[in-house]
Amino acid sequence: MFENKIKITAPFWQQYIKLVREEMLPFQWDVLNDKANIKIEKERDADYIPSEKSHAIENFKIAAGITQGHHYGMVFQDSDVYKWLEAAAYALHQHYDEDLRKIADGVVDLLAQAQEEDGYLNTYFTIEAPDRKYKRLYQSHELYCAGHFIEAAVGYFNVTGNKKILDIAYKLADNIDRHFGSEEGKIHGYDGHEEIELALLRLYELSHDEKYKKLTHFFLYERGKNPNFFKEQQKDDPSTKVLIEGMDGFKPSYYQNHKPILEQETAEGHAVRVMYMCTGMAMLARLDNDEAMLKACKRLWKNIVTKRMYITGGIGSTAIGEAFTADYDLPNDTMYCETCASIGLIFFADNMLKIEHDSQYADVMERALYNAVIDGMALDGKHFFYVNPLEVVPELSKKDPNKSHVKTTRPAWFGCSCCPPNLARLLSSLDEYMYKTTDDTIYANLYLSNEAQFKLKNKAVTLMQETNYPWNGKITFIVKNGAAFKLALRIPAWAENYTFKVNNSEVKAPVVNGYAVLEYNWQSGDTVVLDLPMKAQFIGANPLIREDRSKVAVQRGPVVYCAEGVDNGANLQLLQIDTQAPITEEFKTDLFGGVVSLSIKGSRIKLNDNWKDKLYQPVDKIKDTDAQTDIKLIPYFTCLNRGETEMAVWLHKK
Repeated sequence: MFENKIKITAPFWQQYIKLVREEMLPFQWDVLNDKANIKIEKERDADYIPSEKSHAIENFKIAAGITQGHHYGMVFQDSDVYKWLEAAAYALHQHYDEDLRKIADGVVDLLAQAQEEDGYLNTYFTIEAPDRKYKRLYQSHELYCAGHFIEAAVGYFNVTGNKKILDIAYKLADNIDRHFGSEEGKIHGYDGHEEIELALLRLYELSHDEKYKKLTHFFLYERGKNPNFFKEQQKDDPSTKVLIEGMDGFKPSYYQNHKPILEQETAEGHAVRVMYMCTGMAMLARLDNDEAMLKACKRLWKNIVTKRMYITGGIGSTAIGEAFTADYDLPNDTMYCETCASIGLIFFADNMLKIEHDSQYADVMERALYNAVIDGMALDGKHFFYVNPLEVVPELSKKDPNKSHVKTTRPAWFGCSCCPPNLARLLSSLDEYMYKTTDDTIYANLYLSNEAQFKLKNKAVTLMQETNYPWNGKITFIVKNGAAFKLALRIPAWAENYTFKVNNSEVKAPVVNGYAVLEYNWQSGDTVVLDLPMKAQFIGANPLIREDRSKVAVQRGPVVYCAEGVDNGANLQLLQIDTQAPITEEFKTDLFGGVVSLSIKGSRIKLNDNWKDKLYQPVDKIKDTDAQTDIKLIPYFTCLNRGETEMAVWLHKK
């Protein structure tokens, strides 16, 4: 980690990084300590979801013996603290803050006190059920939480050099290694929620201790060998008390253990679990040069991005199990599209880019980042979406139980609040996703202004990137020190008629796997300008997607747009876009901090009076007419920031 030094200077992303540091982390710290004066909402209507408080820090104090009491919250509540800590690490990397460092070091000290002598670390089971450790893995999230801690430990150590957190991580990982594996007397199983796999591989990359990679290999290859593992394991649990209500009816596919992972043809079950599994698979494929695993990764990737992904980069088609369903089943108003799932998709894409430089992975990473991910937070950094809908009708969210998860405004916090701290850790580590390097090549995956220092084989390279992306497609690279190397620039799938200039002279560049490769003996001061003409365009969906038949969406560059009732009135389903008319673009400095808004000619259906007291009538008696109107569109990621209103991404075409 941090092989290259990258300083993000883009105003668009600096506002998010600043939000994380100045608003999100302090706000989330108050929430985790039950000091924020907020209403905690349930992510959907369900009696079993706790919503009184977070209690996450207090849980650790109780486990450490500092205070007395009972565990409160979801069984995986510890992970909120771990993700917050990892986000704090990356925020310190971006901008050192002594006060934040002291708070974070205090969290590390608390975790050390809460950890048991044998290395075990989990507040629920330490406080409430010490005799149930590792005995109900489909619900317990013990390894899931451990994984998030280990990831936080690696990140925090890399930034601060804090050895205490690394010692905790090694003790915890060694405890897991003693309990799990193929050897006799160990548990021949895995957690119901993948996460430990990628965490152990990050620990391996730091420590070079082969046992962590070996344990990951076991977890991944053991998964699905016995689809009944979770049911059989319950026999060893001394208690019949469920840890999470509503999970007993889920099939093995929900946990991705319906068949061995090398045999899985489609993405099945809980979307976040699938993404974390795939990320671990990609990491292991790279570190072990495992061709069979890589083939499985590509098969699952293709199924997701060609048949099961929303235009926004959202994934997860149903609230039941927060899961994938079937190919082309992509409903807009009952979907799930959890923020964590799209963050996981970025993790998967990033690790596939570490294996092979193919622009399809970066294209999806960009799509998810600019749409489904940053839509997950309000512009104030203190309100969040768990679910990122593509269509909202406020009355239906309130009255239809099947749409209770579709929020009309972003709540401050959730009973299950995995998404807000996950957002914080991704946004504060954005520099890690921008470039990939080989011995002689720098690959630019994401375009945003920055200053970057790279270590190539036997040479150091410093580049400056200047751009107003995503609002403008002109991207300028300036070489700050001379060297011979290749600069590979991603050509987004949406881009047409792009041009290159090197030192103001237009050049042609060979395109390899979606990257234009420029090879020169660069001199200090050399410039490269990639111009990606950025204009709004109408997007159609595969006809097999039933919900989007005869509809269009609008995308400009990487940004997907939507219509809101605030601008267009109620009943957005009555709007019809004229796809033959030009799209008017305008950069508005006074809208959402400065965005490109769109205006499109279209019409609105005017209901005839003969619909009064009728639901249906013969077509030849329908006398509805159209009234011409200008349809206003805003970037999807800014939606529902102006109060409760209707919203839709897909609109009928005229």
